[in-house]
Amino acid sequence: MSTPLLYRQLQTQLSQWISPKDHRHLTVFSENIAAILQAQSGCMSHWLSYLSHRSCQARSQMERLSYFLHNPRILSETFYAPLLKQFLHAWEGMSMTLTLDTSMLWDTYCLIEVCLAWGGRSFPLAQKVMEHGSATVAFVDYCSVLSMTQGVLPPRCHITLLADRGFEHGELIRWLRSSEWSWAIRAKSDLQITLANGRSKPVSKLLPEVEQASLFRDVMILEDIHCHLATASVSTTQEAWAVITDTPPSLQTFAVYGQRFGGIEPHFKDYKSAAFEVPRSHIRDTAALERLLMLLAAATLIAISVAFQVIAQDALKTIDWHTHRGLSFLQIGLRQINQLCYLRLPLPPLAMLPRQNPPPAYASLKKRAAMKTCIEFAKVTVI
Repeated sequence: MSTPLLYRQLQTQLSQWISPKDHRHLTVFSENIAAILQAQSGCMSHWLSYLSHRSCQARSQMERLSYFLHNPRILSETFYAPLLKQFLHAWEGMSMTLTLDTSMLWDTYCLIEVCLAWGGRSFPLAQKVMEHGSATVAFVDYCSVLSMTQGVLPPRCHITLLADRGFEHGELIRWLRSSEWSWAIRAKSDLQITLANGRSKPVSKLLPEVEQASLFRDVMILEDIHCHLATASVSTTQEAWAVITDTPPSLQTFAVYGQRFGGIEPHFKDYKSAAFEVPRSHIRDTAALERLLMLLAAATLIAISVAFQVIAQDALKTIDWHTHRGLSFLQIGLRQINQLCYLRLPLPPLAMLPRQNPPPAYASLKKRAAMKTCIEFAKVTVI
């Protein structure tokens, strides 16, 4: 049986950047990526229909796939990092907004990711899976993820890291300073803040009245970390906002931090239900889960790259029925790949991520109105 066109094209293109010691690993890697893109699933049994060119029994196929996911020689540094570096090549010297966050699988495994916020969504730069019963992790648990991220970033970029309340760690902030990264981290209500006048109060005592914002310059946290604090209370949100940052606070601080919500949450949803259905994989091994998620991350990059070609060729209307872009780049790419396979047309050359940050997609006018809503404060106090 002849090998599938998509697999052959992927292997040819990926071999430009990925060079494992054993070339057979690239063959299987390309096969698996092709199967994921067509099955749109992280469940190995769903890949089998797209691996039938190997002419072996389904159980044998599953054993081969399991062997690949449990093979210690299959490393992100060998397979994913080179692809990512090529994808980000044009971003040298650019400003990049990254998100650090966690997500739970089966209440047993914790996925830690650093992602690039781009186009209203995000995609992973570095990942780690650990057996841990909580989404709250220590700095020692995710320090390696930060180091892996440094290894794939283009040179001379200005980096801003966004993180939720579980990451207000002194070790993290000191690491960010030594790495010359900017940062904005949501603060817990019990975090002690030493104000410029020397008085100390928990964040809960510094929250303003509804529809007001307070900006505190030159505060100190965690005994020796100098930074700034921005707090706000809005009637449309359940909780007040409190963001610590290394940059002088302004109302723009909330807009910068807000990029985290639009990017990371849909990304985790793609993993779990909207695109790849990882929970249906039933994999219960940290190393195998890491390799599976690496495959999904690589498939995501390739789908996004294909989506660029669709938009560049002004062919979006053949994929997306909205009068504007209503689908994510991932969904556009997945649907275009399925269309190319159906028509037996070639896969376009994988493109680099363009330097401009495109506006986010919206699938309805209600969503568009929500995205364009401006929050106005009755009072802004600078302290």
